Amino acid sequence: MTNPADMIPFAKTMGIIITSMDKEKVSGEMLVRPELCTAGNGRGTPSIHGGAVMTFADVLGAFGGFANLPEGSNGTTTSESKTNFLNAAPEGSIVYGEATPFKIGRRQSVWQTRITLEVGTLVAVVTQTQIVL
Repeated sequence: MTNPADMIPFAKTMGIIITSMDKEKVSGEMLVRPELCTAGNGRGTPSIHGGAVMTFADVLGAFGGFANLPEGSNGTTTSESKTNFLNAAPEGSIVYGEATPFKIGRRQSVWQTRITLEVGTLVAVVTQTQIVL
């Protein structure tokens, strides 16, 4: 499968890889590269920046909304997003995301994305609303 995230220049720059996508779930992964991290401030290993976490989740949820577009629609856009940051993801690790819908309607869909480390540690939970254009 070619990487659908490569269609979005910013997602490609972030290194987001969509590993599976259907109407009920979008999964992906992203390497926590140095340029996606906080400074660390001398307190150990730098970790993923909150903006990188939010971007990763936004891309996964957006592809979920896209996969569920009603016929004749032009796309989606995020109208709301809320993030709970729960644990750090250290530089060099891979974060895994899984977006699943709470609701899919004709005018909007609401998605929850869980971002974890390989060992299952929950890094963040993001809830977002995608408006149908």
